[in-house]
Amino acid sequence: MAAAMGREPSGPAEDETPGAAAAGAGREGGGGGGEEGEGRARGGAEAGGCYLALCARPVHFEKANPVNCVFFDEANKQVFAVRSGGATGVVVKGLEDRNPISFRMEDKGEVKCIKFSLGNKILAVQRTLKSVDFLNFIPDSPQLEYTQECKTKNANILGFCWTSSTEIVFITDQGIEFYQVLPEKRSLKLLKNQSINVNWYMYCPESSVILLSTTVLGNVLQPFYFKSGTMSKLSKFEIELPAAPKSSKLSLSERDIAMATIYGQLYVLYLRHHSRTSNSTGAEVVLYHLPREGSCKKTHILKLNRTGKFALNVVDNLVVVHHQDTETSVIFDIKLKGEFDGSTTIHQFVLPPRSIQPYQIPVAGPASVTSQAPVPCKLYSSSWIVFQPDIIISASEGYLWSLQVKLEPVVNLLLDKGKLMDFLLQRKECKMVILSVCSQMLSEPERGSLSVIATVFDKLNQEYKKYLEAEQSYTMVVETGLSRSNPLLKRPVRTQAVIDQSDMYTHVLSVFTEKKEAPHKFTIAVLMEYIRSLNQFQIAVQHYLYELVIKTLVQHNLFYMLHQFLQYHVLSDSKPLACLLLSLESIYPPAHQLSLDMLKRLSTANDEIVEVLLSKHQVLAALRFIRGIGGHDSISARKFLDAAKQAEDEMLFYTIFRFFEQRNQRLRGNPSFTPGEHCEEHVTFFKQVFGEHALMKPTTF
Repeated sequence: MAAAMGREPSGPAEDETPGAAAAGAGREGGGGGGEEGEGRARGGAEAGGCYLALCARPVHFEKANPVNCVFFDEANKQVFAVRSGGATGVVVKGLEDRNPISFRMEDKGEVKCIKFSLGNKILAVQRTLKSVDFLNFIPDSPQLEYTQECKTKNANILGFCWTSSTEIVFITDQGIEFYQVLPEKRSLKLLKNQSINVNWYMYCPESSVILLSTTVLGNVLQPFYFKSGTMSKLSKFEIELPAAPKSSKLSLSERDIAMATIYGQLYVLYLRHHSRTSNSTGAEVVLYHLPREGSCKKTHILKLNRTGKFALNVVDNLVVVHHQDTETSVIFDIKLKGEFDGSTTIHQFVLPPRSIQPYQIPVAGPASVTSQAPVPCKLYSSSWIVFQPDIIISASEGYLWSLQVKLEPVVNLLLDKGKLMDFLLQRKECKMVILSVCSQMLSEPERGSLSVIATVFDKLNQEYKKYLEAEQSYTMVVETGLSRSNPLLKRPVRTQAVIDQSDMYTHVLSVFTEKKEAPHKFTIAVLMEYIRSLNQFQIAVQHYLYELVIKTLVQHNLFYMLHQFLQYHVLSDSKPLACLLLSLESIYPPAHQLSLDMLKRLSTANDEIVEVLLSKHQVLAALRFIRGIGGHDSISARKFLDAAKQAEDEMLFYTIFRFFEQRNQRLRGNPSFTPGEHCEEHVTFFKQVFGEHALMKPTTF
């Protein structure tokens, strides 16, 4: 939608700055009037918490003037500055490509529309209503123009759209013509054409759909879908006008229509300046869902509760509505609950209206001059032109921005934590903001109630579980070999909304327990609440969360509670947990038995448990464990002596050495080690430290 900022309900479009062509269809951007000048603080714009911002690195181009015409190509997101019809130069810049393309072309008359094919290999230029000229930008290819006239007699070309690197659609007032460009032959081949009366058209590059406005009133819309050389006609639909038109003239302007992909689905957005119901004041945005197959249905209504001049963008699956009169914007999220009336869902804006964050235009020029303060940009200017999904162009200032949503200010504007989570979980860059919200709600002064904390944990774990299930199904399909029969199968993408246990542990829970700000009962309740939530969604709880609970209980000497948690299996059995309990024996003797019971229940390989304990230098605990299960006669003496020596504790080494001497005596009648046990170095070490006389003498009966 090449709409100038500020679309009025009715009346002819006023022209923009000379040459500021909104190159969607090569026409000048329709303006909605409105005085130029300094922005006044109105409508709460100054109230802080701006949640929308213009990107920090805009595209700067030569501003529109009588000599320089500016065009925008929605598919490649490129701005063309065409001086003197191209004779004195064309400069092409995009948000993604930092290296501008510069070239000259012959001035063959006023340029109406100019766009590169996808990949910038072929340039198409429309100078007349009857034909489009082409120029190859392929290395070693001659720089000769070739021309294609439209096939339909007496038809005028309204504009054109590239649908791939070599496919182009001409839209005329009598239909559409779909061509393949053959750059080597410098010619075009007609693939398909369709006759239909066209008032205006719109293109959505993300979904390769062209929308044509047909009939006298213009409110019957016919979509076409393009993919790899094919053109499909989708089912046409009618836009409900606010009231029965008084005369049979064009009643639906392209300025009031936009097309955008929201949550992976294509929607047509209609800005209805007067509601159909008489009791409701203010304009509204009506969303029509346009599926690949099946009919188009009206699904959502976004209530603006105000009238005046509006412009639409879509950013991060949010519909943004700018209001020029108050210089504020609002956002809508169609995933959030609204009022359902049986067929459509009615939504109010998610957050209070706020202005886009103030933007400073840096002063260009030599370093000596640039010490001047940057100039504040005039926001919501009538010379702004918006394009879908998220582009704002100021032709008079020579800037192209992408619009961005800032999530941090939302936290303080949306106080219902459940709704805040629903909102944040749908956003692209949400992880760190969500984790900081979780930290905030556990700390003073914003500490939440346990029920609010539980709601937040459940919302996070629901998303986490969805991802785990998708990952599991994918793995199963791959392992069973079914993936070969389904080449479209893709590994599930892990979005930032997947907050797993390690994220929560690292960024929230471990920090929260270390701070020791909260009463210990609250701390334990929070940890148990998170574990409850994981269990509710049948997610296996990682041992480090249980360890955090145990450490917190031990710090506060809550051994009776620890005992109960273990007895009633609130803390699930695991080897790392059993090892942690073994290490607690010195401060809580019953922990030894609790850990042995747990290990027996796990019926895991005892060798493994011993290895874990030895790796943690819990040599005595390992030995006690082995004795507890009756396996001390067959264990390797060397393994234990190695571990004891590594612990650098001479008395520990003495105790372990003596234990194995006694075992040897008991089993073989001699305390010394056999050559097969490979303990010679330990015997030497023992003699060095304690002297030969300390070795045990054989006992004879």
